Amino acid sequence: MGGASVRRVEFRTFADVFLLLVRDGQVLLALRENTGYADGLWNLPSGKVEPDEDLASAMTREAREEIGMELHTEQVRLATVVHHRNPGEEARLGFFFEAAGPWAGDPVNAEPHKCGGIGWYPLESLPANTVPYTITGVDLYRRGLPYGPHGFWPPR
Repeated sequence: MGGASVRRVEFRTFADVFLLLVRDGQVLLALRENTGYADGLWNLPSGKVEPDEDLASAMTREAREEIGMELHTEQVRLATVVHHRNPGEEARLGFFFEAAGPWAGDPVNAEPHKCGGIGWYPLESLPANTVPYTITGVDLYRRGLPYGPHGFWPPR
């Protein structure tokens, strides 16, 4: 038999970080505006991990940039992971971190050019216009589950 070649496919994924800032059964959400992605929808404070940045550092940077919160890497605890894919796009891993309190100061809308406002919403009833990726992460967090997929069809 001839040497059949095996085609190797490189697996790539992108990492996002999300902040679960929770108090009294409510979670902080931010209304996306002027970003080109999910504008008009509520989302957790979040962002992409930059090259050479670890996950916890990315989360504390995003908290500072988006809501003016100075969190330390020791204050963020990985709560759940979502393996997410939008149709026609490459998969992403979303790392949802819970902020351990008490934290100093109150969150503010630190990026008004990209955010239409912030607000506290019950964990059990997020606004209807919440990013679906975020809904999955919050649901997994509420149920204490460490992982879940979103956007892979058909579900297995």
